[in-house]
Amino acid sequence: MRVLFTSWAWPTHYYQMVPLIWALRAAGHEVRAASSPSLVATIAASGVPAVSVGDDSVDAVARIRGYIPGRPSEPALERPTRAQGPRAVSLFADLASAMADDLVEYGRGWRPDLVVFEPTAYAGPLAAAVLGVPAVRFPWGADLMHRAGAVELEREVMAPLCERFGLRGVDLLGSLSLDPCPAAMQVPEGEATRPVVRQPVRPVPYNGSGPLPVPLPPATRRRPRICVTWGTTVGRLHDDMFLAPRIVAALDSLDVGIVVAVAREQRHLLGDVPERVKVLESVPLHAVLPHCDAVVAHGGAGTILTSLAAGLPQLVVPQLIDHTFNARRFTATGAGLSLGKDDAGPERIRTAVLDLLQAPAYRKAAEDVRDEIERRPSPARVVDVLTGLAAAGPVAQPAEGGR
Repeated sequence: MRVLFTSWAWPTHYYQMVPLIWALRAAGHEVRAASSPSLVATIAASGVPAVSVGDDSVDAVARIRGYIPGRPSEPALERPTRAQGPRAVSLFADLASAMADDLVEYGRGWRPDLVVFEPTAYAGPLAAAVLGVPAVRFPWGADLMHRAGAVELEREVMAPLCERFGLRGVDLLGSLSLDPCPAAMQVPEGEATRPVVRQPVRPVPYNGSGPLPVPLPPATRRRPRICVTWGTTVGRLHDDMFLAPRIVAALDSLDVGIVVAVAREQRHLLGDVPERVKVLESVPLHAVLPHCDAVVAHGGAGTILTSLAAGLPQLVVPQLIDHTFNARRFTATGAGLSLGKDDAGPERIRTAVLDLLQAPAYRKAAEDVRDEIERRPSPARVVDVLTGLAAAGPVAQPAEGGR
């Protein structure tokens, strides 16, 4: 079987798919991962054959800045639409337009049996429809795109692309959705746009390649260790959204070990830190957390799932819309706490972290979610599901006006 994976150039969207790619290759299947040029090095670093498609002409970072609550939008960058829905949908359509021609051309030559895509890579289901093969969605966490209720807007913004390739429409939900999200954190079915065929899969943490082993001794009961990390997304959007320095300053007066996991290109945002603070640059988070007792972070799905897979309680300080949703669903599990940016003063941060360390219920709840994660089918077990889907044969195009 040949499987073509695709994501636009946002590394954390790609990372969730990597363990499944490894599982497919280990089972003897041929796999390629296609994305715009700026993600090719990231794909190659994961040990996966990379295919460069399209270009990087769409400035996604500039567009996303306009979606941040409380910040001025940039309407000149948004294409006009009649339908109502999340503005990011038009961004995803523009990214798909930049990738689609090359992706379809490559697919026609390589002839995959299956296309796997992350939910905002609209070029994936489009190419699958053109090629007549099943398309499989792989959300990186909670299925927020399905929650958005943007069917009409998606249909509108995708219409020109569908027309370009002679399609009556494209089903952006695909034939199947792989679901790595713990049940307690998933979007409630009542908030979904329509039923989705889901296949649970264990979220095996992959946070990029980096130097190993991690130069940290085990933490001790007398002096627990806190990991502070702010992902790779928010620091690209605005410097003042990178709250790791604020967190470190607040924790410095506590008798705890502090380790900061930061992307090398964002190290300058951290500034000077106390001598006792250990800074790890571009070390995969999944390799750091076994040495820690709790996490303070921004609420990104990858960070939350990686921390839960390690059974660690977390303090989350979200700022983006999806991070706020993640924080709300996460805290409902009992595995941690959340503070708004404006409420995250030094005393509130210290109090919350001490609660996480001293109240056993938080650690117990995190371990319960970890146990649920470990009961989900591994990527290796899901390979047979994908093989069966590919064997079912060609997929018909959706009817006129279909999603």
